Amino acid sequence: MVDQVLRYGDLRIPYKVYFRQDNSRKLAIHVHPDGVVQVDAPPATSLGEIKTVMSKRARWLCGHIARIQTQGAIVLPREYVSGESHFYLGRRYILKIRAAKSDEPSVKLRCGQIQVATDNRDRDHIQSLLWEWYRTHARSVFQRRLAALCEGLSWVHRVPDWKLLVMKRQWGSCSPAGVLSLNPHLVKAPTQCIDYVLLHELCHKKIHNHSKSFYRLLSTQMPGWEMVKKRLDGMAELLLNT
Repeated sequence: MVDQVLRYGDLRIPYKVYFRQDNSRKLAIHVHPDGVVQVDAPPATSLGEIKTVMSKRARWLCGHIARIQTQGAIVLPREYVSGESHFYLGRRYILKIRAAKSDEPSVKLRCGQIQVATDNRDRDHIQSLLWEWYRTHARSVFQRRLAALCEGLSWVHRVPDWKLLVMKRQWGSCSPAGVLSLNPHLVKAPTQCIDYVLLHELCHKKIHNHSKSFYRLLSTQMPGWEMVKKRLDGMAELLLNT
């Protein structure tokens, strides 16, 4: 990985260059939900060639980063108190903290609310209870959607090994060994967006790069995935807010 900076007028755009270890000849530019710019480049590409490509996309990059920063500026830190809104499967729910009726605290989805029953109103305690609830539901939802999606993929013969992994810049990843890592925050997104991320990573089990062949494969499995990705990217600051 190499850190670089692109100058566009008075602006500086830092970006990270990762050189691929595969045969792909395509250079790909990604702007992560937190505004970090990443370039995936073929191993023989020079930093000068990369900067030339980046310069041609500078206007687009500035606009994309500005939208992320504007959206992030209106996302307030979580307080974990009654009345606050939280997301689950694309829907917004009101958080309700109430007294526990037993010694064991609980979190339940009920009457359009995420209800946390506990006698401990400490912020960190509420956050911990809610986060464990999200992780439990993420395991269930991801396993169910993976099973359904894998049935339609000829190159996948069983649900692959996968794990939950909190990531600041990615919703998912696929290791060279084919193990999927899925961000538990993704369970807050609409099911269609979850399916997009899962299909993206499942397609990597056949083509482990971001070549034209990869995107053709993804398009056959989810036509119009670009709009789904745009929707997910637009929600990223809200969904990743903890």
